[in-house]
Amino acid sequence: MAGDSEALLRDRDESTTVIRQPFLIGVSGGTASGKSSVCEKIMEKLGQNEIDRHQRQVAILSQDSFYKVLTPEQKAKALKGQFNFDHPDAFDSDLIMQTLRQILEGETVQIPVYDFVTHSRKEEFVTVYPADVVLFEGILMFYSQEIRDLFQMKLFVDTDPDTRLSRRVLRDINERGRDLEQVLSQYITFVKPAFEEFCLPTKKYADLIIPKGADNLVAIDLIVQHIQDILNGGQTKRQNGFTNGHSTPRQRRASESSSRPH
Repeated sequence: MAGDSEALLRDRDESTTVIRQPFLIGVSGGTASGKSSVCEKIMEKLGQNEIDRHQRQVAILSQDSFYKVLTPEQKAKALKGQFNFDHPDAFDSDLIMQTLRQILEGETVQIPVYDFVTHSRKEEFVTVYPADVVLFEGILMFYSQEIRDLFQMKLFVDTDPDTRLSRRVLRDINERGRDLEQVLSQYITFVKPAFEEFCLPTKKYADLIIPKGADNLVAIDLIVQHIQDILNGGQTKRQNGFTNGHSTPRQRRASESSSRPH
């Protein structure tokens, strides 16, 4: 009988799927503040940028991928620089939540590809495979509490307005086919007011504020050290119910079900 019990337990263990939750890091800040550059610098310092995407331990997502599909009327306004892409309603928050929940379940996700020249979603998707650490950057990543509460670390990239404006002008003209008058008009009409109303107030939720963006190597190195600690299992001894910085199997006790690193 004892042998039968041991075999049953062994079979049960083998059939149990162990789901590890990735460590989610939100990265916010104003337009052209350097959010993407910060994420890329972190990826570079971790040596993850040269690794095949199937094997990467760190993944980067952008809120820009989740712009809503525009109606014909909205697209006509967008082509004239008269649509507010910096307002919370411009983003598909439901799809962001769905994607984040899938990521937390350890699933492979399909990320939309947005075309900034035509202001529309492309037909193709980018596949993001399960990772140990996921960086999710965007101007309004901390605006929704429901989304904000999913992040175990929150970073705010703080760059002065003149630098952000000059970067946006160069980017929109060189990469997105805009003319200078349209870029400046859109900035004054939509971008600056939306930053002050929706983005800047969320700075208070950040665990770490990064002045000067990717040029702040001290801050970048501190973040990289923390991520390496997670990847190397450095949190195991300090947090019950976690292995390699992730939650242990879903079958853990109910008292442990809300235990996540913050």
